[in-house]
Amino acid sequence: MAVSGRKLSDFQGSISLGSEEDFNHSCQPCLTIGQHVGAHGFCVECQEYLCKTCFEYHKRTKALRNHQLLDKDNVGKHAITSKDFEKCTEKCSVHKKEIIKFFCLTHKALGCNDCMILNHRACKIDYIPDKCADIGDSKEYRDIMEKLNEKIKDAEDIMKKAEVRDKEIDKCHAGIIKEILNFRKEINERLDQLQQIIQKDADKKKSSDKIIIQMVLEECANISSDIKKLQSSLQAKSSRQNGHLYINIKRAESKLKSDEVEKADENLARTNIQYSFERNTDLENMLSKQSVLGKLNLSTSFVTSTKEKKIKTLTHKEDITVRTKSDSSSYNCCYITGCVILPSNKLVLVDSNYCKLKVLDRQSKTLIEEKKLDSKPWDIAVLPQNQIAVTVPGNKEILIMKTAGKLSPVHKISVKCNCYDIFYHQDHIYVVCQNPNSVLVLDKQGNVQNTISLNNDIFKLPEYIVVSEDSRHIYISDRGSRCIVSITLQGDVAAVYKDENLRRPQGMVMLDDGSLLVCCYLGGTIHHISGDLKQGQIMIDGVPVPVSICYSHHHDEVYIGCLGDQLKVFGMK
Repeated sequence: MAVSGRKLSDFQGSISLGSEEDFNHSCQPCLTIGQHVGAHGFCVECQEYLCKTCFEYHKRTKALRNHQLLDKDNVGKHAITSKDFEKCTEKCSVHKKEIIKFFCLTHKALGCNDCMILNHRACKIDYIPDKCADIGDSKEYRDIMEKLNEKIKDAEDIMKKAEVRDKEIDKCHAGIIKEILNFRKEINERLDQLQQIIQKDADKKKSSDKIIIQMVLEECANISSDIKKLQSSLQAKSSRQNGHLYINIKRAESKLKSDEVEKADENLARTNIQYSFERNTDLENMLSKQSVLGKLNLSTSFVTSTKEKKIKTLTHKEDITVRTKSDSSSYNCCYITGCVILPSNKLVLVDSNYCKLKVLDRQSKTLIEEKKLDSKPWDIAVLPQNQIAVTVPGNKEILIMKTAGKLSPVHKISVKCNCYDIFYHQDHIYVVCQNPNSVLVLDKQGNVQNTISLNNDIFKLPEYIVVSEDSRHIYISDRGSRCIVSITLQGDVAAVYKDENLRRPQGMVMLDDGSLLVCCYLGGTIHHISGDLKQGQIMIDGVPVPVSICYSHHHDEVYIGCLGDQLKVFGMK
């Protein structure tokens, strides 16, 4: 065992000084019971003077026989040289009765004489009494104190972050519970309304039937009376020290090398997780239908499956005229830059040329309402609770409107850029903007939650936007660079789709399988592109200037708005 160039026996010899005349001590164990007996020797480990009896007892006892014993010939000046041992007083955690006097440089471990002999015989070792002089004024001490203070500050900073996060979690949880209860209340209210409608129909049927029955009873009674009269007529005839300080420094160095704080931060980060309550849109859409509970006198009903469907073909079904009599002749044709289908099976179209919103009844294929705006709108998105959001780039605002009954304004959301396409998903409104090129993420009240800057090396004129079902990717069509780009919520580009036939891509819609249908304004084509943007093909050719597109999951129909007076309807198979 290497001990900084010295052998362990050198330390033992260092106390063999003085003469017997210098030795004048009492046995310390005997003093504890009030007896004064002259010392015969000294135990290095116990740091006690021993009489001859206690000295011999030390040799015979199993627990003490390995202690280093010095007779009085070798301990004459021990009161002076034992200062080294007085510097070390802390007991070993493994060998409970031994004192920590060594530090293994190889393993960075503190230990007693037994520890070094058993486990560190070949190691380089520091003898603490030789190393700890004036350590309290050393650079090592000052450095370790500074680093410990820094470690404390790091831990306290994380504690503050944890406290803030704890409050955020409580707030988030309370918000979710409130939203769940509100949704449940809306469902109950809607079910009550639907129940009343059916009951009213049943009451009408009952009342009608009762009248008929009463009439029958009266008629039968009259008949019976007449018969009885006849019978009667007939019957009338036939019936939380220096060695100690050194030890603590080494422990501190070990503590600094630990990664407990960093792990705490990592564990805390696991909690950065931003989570929210998502309404079941299928149920919400279903409850908006008048006949969700059923109708009287219907014997069968069915719900179309919304499982992932693999699109194979799009077949042209019909064209629907979207020009109205009130559209002036200032423009040659309509410009349908946005279209959506409502839960009520009505379509709302954005006619940018005529500054109008137009409502189309899908079943009768006729325009049943139009709403004139004071500036050109661009796109539209369906919101919960019978509302829509309409972008108005010229005014740098988003209009929130009610769709129940006639279209009517609710409030306006002002933004600081020209807002074009808009998309609603999982309680967030996504808006693609120009000047500067960016994506705004808003909550339902219009508060900006995030602003995603778009890389101008890629994006020239971003116009339309779609968000993936898991909200991890945002797809943007850029008519300036003629490509479809997928970005993350941090604005990093995930994938880019380019094709020579993708000429001025504009409106997009995401299908049930995560793939995209994209309108190409100049090419007159509709492209079908995979969600990873690795594959694509032309699905439809010859569509006159397609601009916007929407898809009915329940009817497997695609509606394409164009620069023209016709809305194109395609069936999906």
